[in-house]
Amino acid sequence: MHDVPVWLYFVGFLLVLGPLVFVHEYGHYIVGRWCGVKADTFSIGFGRKILGWTDKRGTEWKIGWLPLGGYVQFAGDRDAVSQPDAEWQSLPAAERLHTFPAQPVWKRALIVAAGPVTNFLFAILILAGFAGFVGTPTSPPIVGSVQAGSAAEAAGLRSGDRIVSIDGRQIDVFMDIPMTVAHRPGETMAVRIERGGAEQVFRVTPRLVREKDQFGKEFERALIGVSPGKVVFEKMPLAEAPLVAMRQTGQIIRQTGEVLGQLLTGNRSVKDLSGPLKIAQVSGEAASMGPEALIYLAALISINLGFINLLPLPMLDGGHLLFYAYEAIRRRPAPAQAQEWAFRFGFAAIVSLMLVVTFNDLGSFGLWDRIARLIG
Repeated sequence: MHDVPVWLYFVGFLLVLGPLVFVHEYGHYIVGRWCGVKADTFSIGFGRKILGWTDKRGTEWKIGWLPLGGYVQFAGDRDAVSQPDAEWQSLPAAERLHTFPAQPVWKRALIVAAGPVTNFLFAILILAGFAGFVGTPTSPPIVGSVQAGSAAEAAGLRSGDRIVSIDGRQIDVFMDIPMTVAHRPGETMAVRIERGGAEQVFRVTPRLVREKDQFGKEFERALIGVSPGKVVFEKMPLAEAPLVAMRQTGQIIRQTGEVLGQLLTGNRSVKDLSGPLKIAQVSGEAASMGPEALIYLAALISINLGFINLLPLPMLDGGHLLFYAYEAIRRRPAPAQAQEWAFRFGFAAIVSLMLVVTFNDLGSFGLWDRIARLIG
């Protein structure tokens, strides 16, 4: 078991989330500048300002005491989620020209999309650096060993088998195998393998097992009981590294989309969702393993941050883009009342989600078990 000092959780959290929030918001900010829109406020964190200054363009840069996000408030915005100020049209023409609501819909969409896109580009830059200078861990989907008494052994899989697909999903790397079966315990799956130059199909039923990670924390997942062969760090030519990074980013986005689909269809429990406290824990653990692990974690979280922000939920960037798509098609904005109710729904949904993930985070730390023991 690896003990991590409590202070390292906080430091790791700030070292990971702080730069990612800055990168996301800077994407909005810089594209807004290119489009001629004035930014009134650029904030990292929410709540009371603990540090701040105003630049020569009149933008207030500040750091809030609650480091759970950030925002860019453009001229003409009523609030941090780009709801238009009712008085922006009464501004002098020269000022109104540089407000966010006065921009054509394609510019507003470009500014909003820039945040998540910058998160993806930031992750690609990190992953390309790993691929070109450190090396990309490559592990083909070849069975290194089969656990005794496992579902794989019962089905007839052997060491040396190359897993081609599972239930029709192509398996490119070994990590695709546990990602595919982890949340499908008890479901019989068609596993296509290549053995001796010929393909065969086996019926395998993953089994739910309880495991401990290297930090001693228990978790459950479904496994078929196969282990990979030797992992090799393969350095890529610098010219190919960006392509490798883009492919890895695409794989992570695909896996994140599959997890979301499993949540929506009920194949995955909301108990698996994590929030800021869990991110702090994982960040601290990554920091304890060295800067490479922390930087790699930042790339993974950056991809997820970009993905989540593109979800079509009001208050998120994807929600704004949905309204802009409506405006582009109908040639007029969505009714103000509809937007207002949508943002109220979005706010309620996000607050509810935060409550759920915080409840899950506290449960993963054993708080609810301790309370139950005290009551009992």
